[in-house]
Amino acid sequence: MLMPFYKNALIALLITALIIGTIFVLVAFLNQQRVEELRAIEDQLATDTLSIETQYALLEEAPCEGGSANILSKELGSLGDRLAFAEEQAGKDDPEVLRLKERYTLLQIRDYLLSKRLARTCDVDPTIALYFYSNAGDCADCDRAGYALSYLRQTYPDLRVYSFDYHLDLPALKTLIAIEGIKEELPAFVIQDKRSYGFTTLEDLQTLFPEELFETATSTKE
Repeated sequence: MLMPFYKNALIALLITALIIGTIFVLVAFLNQQRVEELRAIEDQLATDTLSIETQYALLEEAPCEGGSANILSKELGSLGDRLAFAEEQAGKDDPEVLRLKERYTLLQIRDYLLSKRLARTCDVDPTIALYFYSNAGDCADCDRAGYALSYLRQTYPDLRVYSFDYHLDLPALKTLIAIEGIKEELPAFVIQDKRSYGFTTLEDLQTLFPEELFETATSTKE
């Protein structure tokens, strides 16, 4: 009488073990896929940063040729989007992601300096916004401010937005923060050389930009 009971129990045990084993294999497979996907993103980011660095060298030799004022803004924006995705996949504290973030930050600073040089020597007047945020959990409005600036950057191609993690341990960034006189009141903005702090709405943020930016975009669309 007990034999069927033990037989059923053994079958149930085997089925349970098979299910658990399948779950472990699936989890391991998904983790491997995630690692490979992140590695592909990292490789692409490394290639893109090298490409942009090479373009900087070329532009510095002929800064006023070929409409160079906007030649890299879209590429930097795309690079920033991929870096944000890498942060979501691996975590904002992942060592490799932080290394890539440092390189991206240096590229942004270099592009910012090149933009200011173009403004001085090439008779152009780019609209520039510096944005300082925090990933340390001490900035309740930073995500909303970042989304708003991303929208403005995508909507108005003439707008150049540079986003910096205020707490990133990078000497060049600390120097930029000191030169711009940015206080640790985040989110912080420098728009057309004017500092402001805090974020409320997209409409209020737009008032910080020159009206010519939006007028030019409207006329271009028409």
